[in-house]
Amino acid sequence: MTYGVTSVSVSFGERRALQDVTVEVPAGQVVAVVGGDGAGKTTLLRTLVRQVVPDSGQVSSPEKAQLGFLPASSGSWAALTVAQNIDFVGGVYGLTGAALESRRATLLAGAGLTGASDRLASRLSGGMRRKLGFCLAVVHEPRLVVLDEPSTGVDPVSRVDLWRLVSQAAASGAAVVLSTTYLDEAERAGHLVVLDEGRVLVRGSYDDVRAGFRGTVTRGRVARRPAWSWRRGRERHEYWPGAAAPPDLPVVETDLEDIVIALSLARRSPQEVLG
Repeated sequence: MTYGVTSVSVSFGERRALQDVTVEVPAGQVVAVVGGDGAGKTTLLRTLVRQVVPDSGQVSSPEKAQLGFLPASSGSWAALTVAQNIDFVGGVYGLTGAALESRRATLLAGAGLTGASDRLASRLSGGMRRKLGFCLAVVHEPRLVVLDEPSTGVDPVSRVDLWRLVSQAAASGAAVVLSTTYLDEAERAGHLVVLDEGRVLVRGSYDDVRAGFRGTVTRGRVARRPAWSWRRGRERHEYWPGAAAPPDLPVVETDLEDIVIALSLARRSPQEVLG
């Protein structure tokens, strides 16, 4: 089964948040939606879980009982313990008795939260809260799991734990879509969708996105064309979309961060890309 949105556009007043966006989320795969602030990531995910009604286009998602959603907030109840959070949400989805106890134990063990089961959610670290939020999103083993920036503000160890949980959900057959600002971790997803100002810049596997990238990225201390450059560490990377790069500049082996920034710059200056 494949879920997603087809030719979806969304407006909030005069502002267009999504423009003709199509995203497919097949069962058993992880799709990462990446882009800067205001790119439309959260709007896309909220549209997919039917919290936002699009102006046009189609949404394909399962019934609410088969949806799991982790919002950008923690997604848990601060005044409840970890175990109580899971029991409450599990009960909402009809889990009781031994089935609920078994599911709770499995989730706590997988998230490394067994030792914190009696701790109030308000006393958890940021990483632990996000892992608890993930547990709440999947307690009922939904067919579609939607995660809004699950690892933002999370320590590196918890980020690894979260991605392990995400991979396990997909391996169990769920369709998983998540947004992230961490481009390095987005490369782990089976499929990427890059948004910029509500439009899809590029989509495909990481290897496909890299193979389809056109132009050259160079590096140097000073940019020859500042409008086409960005800082990476102590250097500036510079995109040459339509013309050969100066031979005296070292060429960069592009990663996803370079590609996303370069394509975003190209969309704003299409005349140079075209010739």
